[in-house]
Amino acid sequence: MTPAELSQAVQAAVSAAVEAGELAVAVPEHVTVERPKNRDHGDYATNVALQLAKPAGMPPRAVAELLAARLRETTGVAKVDIAGPGFLNITLDAAAQGLLARTVVEAGQAYGRNEALKGLKINLEFVSANPTGPIHIGGVRWAAVGDSLARVLRATGADVTTEYYLNDAGVQITKFARSLQAVANGKPVPEDGYVGEYIVDIAKAITDGVPGVLELPEEEQLQVFRAEGLKLMVAEIKRSMEEFGVHFDTWFSEKSLHDSGAVEQAIDRLREQGHVFDQDGAIWLRTTDFGDDKDRVLIKADGETTYFAADAAYYLSKRDRGSEVSVYMLGADHHGYVNRLKAIAACAGDDMDRNIEVRIGQFVKMLRDGQEVRLSKRAGNIITIDDVVDWIGVDAARYMLARSSTDSTITIDIDLVTSQSNENPVFYVQYAHTRMCGVARKAAELGVDKGAAEDFKPELLATQWESDMLGALGEFPRVIATAGELREPHRVARYLEDLAGKYHRLYENCMFLPKGDEELTDTHRARLWLVEATRTVLANGLTLLGVSAPERM
Repeated sequence: MTPAELSQAVQAAVSAAVEAGELAVAVPEHVTVERPKNRDHGDYATNVALQLAKPAGMPPRAVAELLAARLRETTGVAKVDIAGPGFLNITLDAAAQGLLARTVVEAGQAYGRNEALKGLKINLEFVSANPTGPIHIGGVRWAAVGDSLARVLRATGADVTTEYYLNDAGVQITKFARSLQAVANGKPVPEDGYVGEYIVDIAKAITDGVPGVLELPEEEQLQVFRAEGLKLMVAEIKRSMEEFGVHFDTWFSEKSLHDSGAVEQAIDRLREQGHVFDQDGAIWLRTTDFGDDKDRVLIKADGETTYFAADAAYYLSKRDRGSEVSVYMLGADHHGYVNRLKAIAACAGDDMDRNIEVRIGQFVKMLRDGQEVRLSKRAGNIITIDDVVDWIGVDAARYMLARSSTDSTITIDIDLVTSQSNENPVFYVQYAHTRMCGVARKAAELGVDKGAAEDFKPELLATQWESDMLGALGEFPRVIATAGELREPHRVARYLEDLAGKYHRLYENCMFLPKGDEELTDTHRARLWLVEATRTVLANGLTLLGVSAPERM
């Protein structure tokens, strides 16, 4: 019996009590059942009696007594106790709990997927680093978190579009082009320009690929370096993202907003909503009506369009393309953007608490030999995505960057995450998977298999360690649902670490295969089902994080 099935059983008990006239309440659409921290309190607990007591006009324990009597008649329920003011502590019989192993194995890759966010259309924008240099460590964190979140959201039934916003218009692109031009002509990079070996590499690629570019007039030359440099840098970003296992459905060009007239159209639409005003020769959006600390300029007095105007047009573009919820994942230096982006949504007539979400990711530090690593040879003054991959690999980078809440600064110890030790979280989880694969290989060598589904005896999975494992497997769908609803994929990683710990303890305390001349028993077969179920969940969870599940290490 899964937690979802038990929740339905409790709901059915409430419904039966209502139909019998014992309770005068509305049957709840969903009943929460949770694993108690103290297993002496049963396999699951629910506070539904406390929730129904007031509308029923009855003491909570009286409601609990009514529900407990009906639950005790439910197939698979061994015992129901009433605790405290009216909590129901439910113990399943071993067979009902053990059947979960077969359920997981038969579901395979589909196990854990649910419909918590079914049909919700989400535009998920992340990374979006300026195309003026390689992806830096902050962007690498968003790459890992954003891609994992997209996978989690899709596993909860959401319709997700992942998007990279290319800031390919404006002053920073001109600085980038002038830096390339200067290097190509053997001159110093402008004081506010970009430096690093990548600038040298791109400049050379342009001069090699566009013969005679250095003979053009300065302004024409600059345009070539702008266009070709942007093309090469975007290609480099796409390469690094794909090698990191991150695929974007849409690469959206800021320049396209200007070229298509979308910015002017956005201003007109916002004016129709009554939030655009003219002052001191400029055009403004009255964002202070919706929590921003000051109103924002859309068009300056000199006629120049601001970045904020493009931000407004971009948000409206997302909505026009069908997004119900637009999720922005921004770096630690973007706190000031939260209120202004939400204000754009409100000015457009949307619900700023529902239609737009702005998430801020904190900084990442990397240590080697106990010292912080700060510089990249290629980029000059930042750690790039290629540096991170070279140092610790894609799996370790994705796992370590996704396993912590984005609200917190994280420190990655290069020496630790490249070690094969239990202190290394990614090794700890992947090693558990290889152990399970090892059991399967050993069983095959012995000519042993878990047997047919109809011969599986779930009641034999009755030890403390087996019960703990089954309980953890049952929680996986809820972990995914919660991670999706809260936009917190790190919950999956922490769950996997707990699951791996439970498996390591199971491995030490339960024999999966006969030794020597021992006879193969139904208990061995039942445990092989459990091992395969656990391996399935671990692999499914790692897939949600974009991390491999190796069979050998």
